[in-house]
Amino acid sequence: MNIEKLFKTAKDKGIEDIQVYVSNSTNLSIQIFEGEVDKYEIADSSSLIVKGIFKSKMGVYSTEVMDDEMIDEIVDTIIASATIIDSLDDAIIYGGDDHYEKVEGLYNEELTNLDVAKKISTLKEMDKAYHNYDKRVKNVETSYTETTNSFMLQNSKGLKLYNKANASFIVSEVIVNDGSDQRVGFDVKITNDFEDYKIDEMVKETTEEALQSLGAQPLPSKNYEIVFGNIAFATLFSAFQGIFSAMNVQKGLSLLKDKLNQTIGSELINVVDDPLMKKSASSRSFDDEGVATKFKYLIEKGVLKTYLHNLVTAKKDGVKSTGNGFGNGIAAVNMKIEAGETPFEEMIKSVKEGVYITNVQGAHAGANAISGDFSLQAAGFHIVDGKMADPVALITVAGNFIEMLKNVVMVGNETKMTYYGITSPAVKIESMPVSGK
Repeated sequence: MNIEKLFKTAKDKGIEDIQVYVSNSTNLSIQIFEGEVDKYEIADSSSLIVKGIFKSKMGVYSTEVMDDEMIDEIVDTIIASATIIDSLDDAIIYGGDDHYEKVEGLYNEELTNLDVAKKISTLKEMDKAYHNYDKRVKNVETSYTETTNSFMLQNSKGLKLYNKANASFIVSEVIVNDGSDQRVGFDVKITNDFEDYKIDEMVKETTEEALQSLGAQPLPSKNYEIVFGNIAFATLFSAFQGIFSAMNVQKGLSLLKDKLNQTIGSELINVVDDPLMKKSASSRSFDDEGVATKFKYLIEKGVLKTYLHNLVTAKKDGVKSTGNGFGNGIAAVNMKIEAGETPFEEMIKSVKEGVYITNVQGAHAGANAISGDFSLQAAGFHIVDGKMADPVALITVAGNFIEMLKNVVMVGNETKMTYYGITSPAVKIESMPVSGK
């Protein structure tokens, strides 16, 4: 589409400012089930979002068709939608920032150019390794997904930006059965460097955890010391991502309302939004509104340092946008709980009696973003005198999000990027109630 022609047409018809946002995404999906290719799919998608200010109101037009013949329809629709809009929010087209970070390595061309046959053979090799690992392995499913995202933003105020990033992830699920019990092992590895996939290590870790979980039983109900594994803690944290949104805070839908610069966690807790984190396809140097993204602490040494803002919420609060305006809302780019200093083995050794939680379920259904209360089904391992004991399942761990953060006594020294867009270490909680038998 001829963007200059679009801008001229818009100006001629009385639109004060206009902005185009073009996103392109390419996805490769491969799935192996029991040694055979079960799915192979390449999908491309593109979208054009045009925003324009007409008589101080914002009109919006979205389409996947980018022909010049659409220009008049786009402009007329923006005017029509701006005329009927009843939002009290300010209509803002952003003029841009003085500096936008550029980080090498967000897009790895070698990953894109790597022969698909290599990617398929790696999955098949993984499938075979699972089946050869132990006779109790009964079913295996592995999948590979590769995503390339590119974004272009241009507006009538002279701002023109471009960003491109890619990443891939291998998901593996293994079912083990010893004749009397059946358990599932699951893991995901995310990177944009194919050399990071260490098949033998991934197979061993996932299968051993599943095998060790055979025969799992609930524990007696009482308070236990709790060690959340990195995936389990990221899953729980994901249910509360929205509490950092200034939009939710302003609407009274966040438990963090009126808590800015207050202590909401242990001094060991540091939570950041790292928009330029390498090996993440989400990484980018600007948000959908053209605001420069930046590394920022949401929680620093237990203190709530900022909410996440877009242009509208920032103006309401009299602050600068944090560069987190995406779509019609607010989101972190790459939320990360920073690593601490404690090796995982030391964390386990420190527990007199507790539970190492490897998996939680129902995080979004069992969590309340306003009160902070949660109650989730969990599984893992009993810890007795600093050693892993029997496997545990069908237990419920409950608490309050802020109280849990305040009771963090150890943070692991290794992090893992997870399915939920959250990178997390293992975390030890001083005590939490567990319901079992």
